[in-house]
Amino acid sequence: MASARGPCGISVRSDFSSACLIHKAGAPSNSVSGVMAVQVHRHRNKVRNGQAIRCAMATGKEQGAISTASSGDQTKGGLRGKLNKVVLAYSGGLDTSVIVPWLRENYGCEVVCFTADVGQAMVDVAKEVGADAVAHGCTGKGNDQVRFELTFYALNPELKVVAPWREWDITGREDAIEYAKKHNVPVPVSKKSIYSRDRNLWHLSHEGDILEDPANEPKEDMYMMSIAPENAPSKPEYLEIGIIAGVPVSINGRDLSPASLLAELNEIGGKHGIGRIDMVENRLVGMKSRGVYETPGGTIMAAAVRELESLTLDRETMQWKDIIALKYAELVYAGRWFDPLRQSFDAFMEKVTATTTGSVTLKLYKGSVNVASRKSPYSLYREDISSFENGEIYNQADAEGFIRLYGLPTRVRAMLEKGI
Repeated sequence: MASARGPCGISVRSDFSSACLIHKAGAPSNSVSGVMAVQVHRHRNKVRNGQAIRCAMATGKEQGAISTASSGDQTKGGLRGKLNKVVLAYSGGLDTSVIVPWLRENYGCEVVCFTADVGQAMVDVAKEVGADAVAHGCTGKGNDQVRFELTFYALNPELKVVAPWREWDITGREDAIEYAKKHNVPVPVSKKSIYSRDRNLWHLSHEGDILEDPANEPKEDMYMMSIAPENAPSKPEYLEIGIIAGVPVSINGRDLSPASLLAELNEIGGKHGIGRIDMVENRLVGMKSRGVYETPGGTIMAAAVRELESLTLDRETMQWKDIIALKYAELVYAGRWFDPLRQSFDAFMEKVTATTTGSVTLKLYKGSVNVASRKSPYSLYREDISSFENGEIYNQADAEGFIRLYGLPTRVRAMLEKGI
């Protein structure tokens, strides 16, 4: 599922009673840290799908870090009712940081903060810690809320969902900053820097502030993953991307895990100003929104796979793949990851890309990605056929009959119009 939007291993401020972090196996064990003293009395580690789940349950007073209302007796209800334990998709940003005391104040509950870097199932953690509810920091205007909640429905329809942005009296990010100050919650934004950012392994998005007016050009100091193309190196860099069955697996001959490969391409692409896009999108809820995205590694990967497919897929298959890709994107965008249709599309993609194996060399230069070389043992490209020189397989004289048959509907229509 599309999980919490902060990077793995993010330092979580301990202004709440418990924290649950997912980070890569072997990561430092001191990921729970902050500006307030806590006493950790229990922690355990599990490894699931290559991830270590570390839960640290904190007790004791937070040295006045939060108000009495948000740190009171959790056996009593809050202002809006009573929940026992809520797992919050926690990014470490403004919204989710203020949600922690808000949940305690309004539902009298223990808060378990869950941080992931795309794909780890939050619902598993809710079951593991015995939570009766889950929460997220999505606004009532976006698509994220739909993606979170449709996934909750699919994996555990009995979980209650708390969406503070649809309930509280906070009307905007400036109000949220004031709420954070009131409850002594340190947040990484100020009224001078009020962008809404979502970052994960794949990309970084920017919304809000001056971007809300599509007439405004983004400021250069907003970008965090890439430099301006005009400031990129004046010498191009060549990368050879190895691909097996449609999946990038290596850079310049070095085999890498998917996550490591993407992280390295993010670094390389960002250095060359690659992967910036400023777009106005049509949200699922009906409104238009403007966002700026940085996706350096993904841009390079997509270009490499697409170029190799130009060798290994025939025309009709490529056309259907493009049609399905659009619908696939719509399904994922709308939160319908667990639909049987999406699973069927995956089966189609695995079949048609089975022979998309080989390598592509790309030239990176000042924001651009251009292909320099494509090679595949399954290439449908035949130089002896495509060459301008005559060959034995393709007789150019055969083209005349083909054109006459292919153009027959055009000729018939013209004959009708001219009364022939």
